[in-house]
Amino acid sequence: MYVCLLISVKDGIHVIKQQTEETTDEQLKVMRTQDLKYVEMKRVSEAKKIERLKSELHLLDAEGSQKNKHTFFCDTKKEVQKFDLATHLNTAPELVNRVYNRPTIDTLKKKTIIGAAHAGQLKKLRKQRKQQYEILKQRIEREKKLFVISQKIQTRKDLLDKRKKVKVKKETVNSPAIYKFKMERKR
Repeated sequence: MYVCLLISVKDGIHVIKQQTEETTDEQLKVMRTQDLKYVEMKRVSEAKKIERLKSELHLLDAEGSQKNKHTFFCDTKKEVQKFDLATHLNTAPELVNRVYNRPTIDTLKKKTIIGAAHAGQLKKLRKQRKQQYEILKQRIEREKKLFVISQKIQTRKDLLDKRKKVKVKKETVNSPAIYKFKMERKR
């Protein structure tokens, strides 16, 4: 990388001349547009990663999530009174309330569950799932921040116009400044 310095001599002393960068309003708008497009591209890629993570995790352990609804139809009221969910789903009564990985009775009979090793695997899986949810949370926060940044860049780009404007609301960490522009008729 090379740096070009303009040096002149004044009264026998070397003086560095400052280069003045001249940028027009149009050039600034183009630069802001490129910045805005880059931030939007990053935000869209984060949103896609979030959707992919959500589809993998299914938000099974999400707090405050909507309860799943499973409707079973019966012909008579007697059937409704005699209806047993565990027998209908062919699973053990203790496992009826599980949201995921609800094994059938046949599977429980065929497969043997090793106590200590199985508990270790469950603990490891729980830890991995927790890490995945943490990554998802971080990505959601990053996407929100990128959205705010894009709004702020767009606001700064709009301020380059030579129209009259009044500041309505100050800029905060979570939102850009809000301006009210004077109406201008476009022909």
